[in-house]
Amino acid sequence: MSSASVHSQTTAIRQGHEIDRDRLERYLADALEGFRGPLEIRQFEGGQSNPTYFLRASAAQYVLRKKPPGQLLPSAHAVEREYRVMRALAATDVPVPPALLLCDDASVIGTPFFIMGCVAGRVFRQPHLPGVSAADRAAMYADMGGVLGRLHRVNVEAIGVADYGKPGNYYARQIGRWGQQYLAAKTDEIPSMDRLMEWLPAHIPPGDETAIVHGDYRVENLIFHPTEPRIVAIVDWELSTLGHPLADLAYNCLTYYLPMEALGRVETVDDDRSGLPDEQAYVAAYLRGSGRSDIPDWNFYLAFSMFRLASILQGVYARGLQGNAASSYALQRGAAARLIADRAWDLIS
Repeated sequence: MSSASVHSQTTAIRQGHEIDRDRLERYLADALEGFRGPLEIRQFEGGQSNPTYFLRASAAQYVLRKKPPGQLLPSAHAVEREYRVMRALAATDVPVPPALLLCDDASVIGTPFFIMGCVAGRVFRQPHLPGVSAADRAAMYADMGGVLGRLHRVNVEAIGVADYGKPGNYYARQIGRWGQQYLAAKTDEIPSMDRLMEWLPAHIPPGDETAIVHGDYRVENLIFHPTEPRIVAIVDWELSTLGHPLADLAYNCLTYYLPMEALGRVETVDDDRSGLPDEQAYVAAYLRGSGRSDIPDWNFYLAFSMFRLASILQGVYARGLQGNAASSYALQRGAAARLIADRAWDLIS
């Protein structure tokens, strides 16, 4: 990204997310090869969970990603895992930012953090990719499906991440995990979430597969080439693990089922959707890229993805009530969690 485009996506550091600039600058001067101050810091508005900052130094631009302040749910906000998987994927054909430095010493800026290179490219906040031609929009969606297929074909043993998650029983474990996370962050009754927690474990499709799953694969977490219709980096690996690849695909397809406001996106003046594939065409592109022939039980995968997203947004909402969420949109997420859970129950009932 150019300095101007990065600046338009950042804000002054928000209250509660301050960083000791001088201390960070001294640390990076010692720990990060090629770093030279002075250091300017701004905060990205995106990132519902782990606060993310743009760092401009004299010789280069970087991105810092850290754990949020305050009391955290167990196993959440694992920036160390993000760093590890991006380092491992650098040796594959999956595009990731260069992961440069991990700091687990909370005394430097208050929490563990990592530094990655700032990748030049375009970031879109809406899934219809406003401002691009119909031909480019179609090509970008085809690449989005193809890149996801490439991720799911990575040999986890070959890149040293065979222990990045537990193999097998992915859906049983994930349903349990996100059910617990929802209950830990619960503020109001959402009957459809209670029904989903009962229905989903009893309807897990037969068979099992294990791949690296991104966990939040969507347009907003992709950086596209500055001028070409292709992806140059996947970002935001906080929710990545070893799991079932169709979890990623179903989550990626939620834009075909949920309204923009439920996904936290704001409509733009440019509403052009020419070239945008329908769900069937997009899934077909993924099938070609992944080598899979078909997807039985598609509604289960969709309902699970909605359940998981509702649990995540309930956590964002709960942190917003406590005053330590990373995004100013956090307080809007409570209504979205309910809407998404209701939609999931409607889909399977």
